[in-house]
Amino acid sequence: MPELPDIVVYLEALERFAVGKTLERVRLASPFLLRSYDPPISDIHGRRLTGVRRLGKRIVFELEDDLFMVLHLMIAGRLRWRPVGFKLPRKNGLAGFDFPDGTLALTEASSKKRASLFVVRGADAVAEHDPGGLEVLENDLDAFRTVLTRKNHTLKRALTDPRLLSGIGNAYSDEILHCAGMSLFKRTAQLNDDEWQRLFTATREVLNEWIDRTRREVGDRFPDKVTAFRKGMAVHGRFGKPCPVCDTAVQRVIYAENEANYCPTCQTAGRLLADRALSRLMKQDWPKTLEELEAKKAPGRSA
Repeated sequence: MPELPDIVVYLEALERFAVGKTLERVRLASPFLLRSYDPPISDIHGRRLTGVRRLGKRIVFELEDDLFMVLHLMIAGRLRWRPVGFKLPRKNGLAGFDFPDGTLALTEASSKKRASLFVVRGADAVAEHDPGGLEVLENDLDAFRTVLTRKNHTLKRALTDPRLLSGIGNAYSDEILHCAGMSLFKRTAQLNDDEWQRLFTATREVLNEWIDRTRREVGDRFPDKVTAFRKGMAVHGRFGKPCPVCDTAVQRVIYAENEANYCPTCQTAGRLLADRALSRLMKQDWPKTLEELEAKKAPGRSA
């Protein structure tokens, strides 16, 4: 799912490519995309795009006459800038937003079609789509700590809850916790003052670093390769590969449809976090430490 750094760079590209131009029409290729009916989508045809902004992980398109589009890309939605009249792909094309000199193409590489588009009128209607999470790059440590201690959650859950923090998902929460040297399952009520400072600093550093890196990679182009698995990430998507800090093999925890990654040496003092599916299967044979894991891998070990 595109997260804060990816959305920021999308917005900067949209400023260059589309803002100030007339949205001539929207071609809907999927009946599942549009989730609103009043005002009708035809009301935005011929309106000038006056601005774009981020609302959590959503993109808000501001148009003339107090009209707005609120787009949530979800996990597999992606935006691309294509030539005028670009023919949308039959398999994954969702919509084409036609401007005088190009088409903003929306695709979704998933059969579940989770991406959503709302057309609304007025700032109050836009605000209804705001999950309310804190903008961590715009606030201080006290605000960060206050928000994350409303409930006693695990750090992984707290960082990724859009009602608590804005724009952070599975990928960058993995990177933040590795940078902070903290376990995914440590709870917010357990953190001392030094750990809160470390977590806050890591959150800001990771987000700012990946905004800058993504900007450099994209340059003046429109971002075509937005992905949750980025070259240069420390742990996310790197199961079994060496941690860049200590060379320990990166481990994973699988939950729902997601996979969280971490370094046992840097984050859990060598303890392996239980993967629910595998730990149920293996029961008492589930390795608790790196040493036990290596022993199970050793040649000649009896079954």
